[in-house]
Amino acid sequence: MSGTVTPARLKELLDGEEELALLDVREEGVFALSHIFHATSLALSWLELRVRTLAPRLGAPVVLTDDGEGLAQRAADKLESFGYKNVSVLAGGNPGWKADGHILYSGVNVPGKAFGEFVEHKYSTPSVSAEELRDLLKGSRDLVILDSRPMEEYNRMNIPGGVNVPGAELVYRINDIAPSKDTLVVVNCAGRTRSIIGAQSLINAGVPNEVVALRNGTMGWHLSGLTLETGKRRGPPEPTSKGVVWARDAAERVKQRFGVRTIGLETLQQWQAEQGERTLYLMDVRTPQEFEAGHMAGARSAPGGQLVQGADAYLATRGARVVLLDHQEVRAAMTASWLVQMGWSDAVVLEGGMLPYGQESGSAPEDIPGLEETEAHTVTPAELAEKLKGNEETLPAVIDLSTSDAYRKGHIPAAIFAIRARFAEDLKEVPSGPVVLTSSDGVLATLAAPELEALRGGGVSVLEGGNMVWAREGHPLAEGPENMASKAEDVFPKPYDRPEGVEQAMRDYLEWEVNLVAQIDEDGDASYRFYPPL
Repeated sequence: MSGTVTPARLKELLDGEEELALLDVREEGVFALSHIFHATSLALSWLELRVRTLAPRLGAPVVLTDDGEGLAQRAADKLESFGYKNVSVLAGGNPGWKADGHILYSGVNVPGKAFGEFVEHKYSTPSVSAEELRDLLKGSRDLVILDSRPMEEYNRMNIPGGVNVPGAELVYRINDIAPSKDTLVVVNCAGRTRSIIGAQSLINAGVPNEVVALRNGTMGWHLSGLTLETGKRRGPPEPTSKGVVWARDAAERVKQRFGVRTIGLETLQQWQAEQGERTLYLMDVRTPQEFEAGHMAGARSAPGGQLVQGADAYLATRGARVVLLDHQEVRAAMTASWLVQMGWSDAVVLEGGMLPYGQESGSAPEDIPGLEETEAHTVTPAELAEKLKGNEETLPAVIDLSTSDAYRKGHIPAAIFAIRARFAEDLKEVPSGPVVLTSSDGVLATLAAPELEALRGGGVSVLEGGNMVWAREGHPLAEGPENMASKAEDVFPKPYDRPEGVEQAMRDYLEWEVNLVAQIDEDGDASYRFYPPL
């Protein structure tokens, strides 16, 4: 049976150096309203799909928290059934933590975003406003605008003329993007964090150019009344051999400054053999395209810029070993330099360019505990389509467990949106009779089927392949937020994804980011490190 841990004891564990995974099992939208600084969001509804990636060692201490409504204990029971051996529940949950005198934070990816503000404050990262950049673009100054977000974010909206160069790619590619030292380099993201980290990465690497962050990113540009481009796919040139040599030399200087360690294959193999005693993350920080073309067995794709901003979403076990993989070492070294400053003492770079990347290709295989043992009656899309043509008395209720975002964009007509962890509360109005569960690919629906069977006493089927196969076989999809049995609290929308009040949401978000510095100073839970220039 899982035990409990008091807020005072949890504080001691968080301040210590031993491994610990603190998982908040409420839905992401609820988590974003108020949570503990070092908590990773892992909703009970999605537990099986992500827990092996976030907390891979079965013997590592895991503390689960919620709002005291019982979700943490339900998650603890599941984890113990999956073989986790050291699971505890925070007594009193998040309200108990606050009552004990500790701070709760709003937002998501708080450790990474607070770190960005820490970096700007400590290193005085230079920046320009949207209006200043607009005036520069109207003048004769030679400049480049580098958007440090992933391509899908850049494609949605970007600063006019900007080129997509995700964060970890900046130092690797800058020598070929801006070969003249007279070129002004402007780094932007949607808000602040990746602009600051990207610009400071180039400065730390010693580029001869003037480098600035675009203050408040695309949101600041929009709020200034300026027009953004949409639908662009401009990327940087492939690095030349000369550019790679410069980048490797620069990365070596960064490693020296921040004390980044490099290990060889022999040490990696030893660490892999010790995974039962110490958590090990293998993170491939190259582009997703490079990862899918070929990567080391056991590695996960974690593009470096995203890993720094969202470390909590990749690395849930504090105190773990983190090995960063990149065949040229540049992106790994730059990523490691930031993780070390964030307090990940054992973030290291794997030495050498001749890594066995060809061991696997495509996406990393998923390890979903309980899936193989789960038995569920299935129906094909064709069979469901035929059933939905019947009279009202015999129509099955179709319950969709996809995210609320995905549900709005496309769902089976007349389907009902529901959150898995809230079946008992939210599906009371669904009439008795047959039910077909679906989800994006059918996996979550399969896992949830026995739970709904137990509540309804039978009559539950799963749509084979979920909505993805339904649409692929040519069946219709409806759009919109109709038939929402559960509140859309499973995701935390970005300011520009909100149906209304977008500009105010942007202002609130940017103010929230800036204020994180004062909050972490008051709280004292952040373990960031400042390294003065050598």
